[in-house]
Amino acid sequence: MYARSFGSTRVSVPVIGQGTWHIDGSDRADAVRALRAGIDAGMTHIDTAEMYGDAEAIVAEATSDCREEVFLVSKVVPGNATRRGVVRACEASLRRLKTDRLDCYLLHWPGQHPLAETIAGFEDLRRAGKILAWGLSNFDVDDLDQVLAIAGPDRIACNQVLYHLNERAIEHAVLPWCEKHGVAMVGYSPFGSGEFPDPASAGGRVLDGIARAHGTTRYAVALAFLTRLPGTFTIPKTGRPARAIENAAAADLHLGPAELAMIDAHFPRGPRPRMLPML
Repeated sequence: MYARSFGSTRVSVPVIGQGTWHIDGSDRADAVRALRAGIDAGMTHIDTAEMYGDAEAIVAEATSDCREEVFLVSKVVPGNATRRGVVRACEASLRRLKTDRLDCYLLHWPGQHPLAETIAGFEDLRRAGKILAWGLSNFDVDDLDQVLAIAGPDRIACNQVLYHLNERAIEHAVLPWCEKHGVAMVGYSPFGSGEFPDPASAGGRVLDGIARAHGTTRYAVALAFLTRLPGTFTIPKTGRPARAIENAAAADLHLGPAELAMIDAHFPRGPRPRMLPML
């Protein structure tokens, strides 16, 4: 499993991880087996959040005997992101996850509370050993600049953003900002939340042709494309063990320049939007 340094943490983390949004909509036993299959295949980066229903409890079950192998991430909703609220929310997540610390803790999206308060809460948790690092999610460049001005360099571990073949807006400014400042860029919903390219479309046929050439799946090709750039990671979600194993194989898939160019041509990034897309 190919891994790279995860932003300011300097921890080596697999480029393909596992998301858990809506995983509680799957059969619980299947969801646990899928997460375990992914861990066994090297996808030890697991992302969850307090707002994901029973996902944290499912992750706790899946990691009950392998916590030390896992790079575990959770998120606080903006409504809880006061200095004290961040601490309370994190402690509640730790109880649900049945662990004593998170490897990284994120603010789920920009909210109404002052960022200085949220960051102070993150730093309180870090000093207490309850989190090892903190980061952000759904932050555009102006918001990232504000956090950097408050926290200083080498504090923001990552920015988690929407990123799939039909939504490449982050490549305009967010990704270059993250590269410049040594912040990991984690793409969520890499299969487009139900908008994955139709096999009958021109783009779908390109993905299928590349997949056949490598003896892999169209989904693995998409994941390999989305992690082609330095500092990028992705966290596909699945409730099926077989799909988890297929996803993991994408980490070792090398796409040549011609293949990358074909994908780029059929799934262009388009113009920069006025607002950062998010789900």
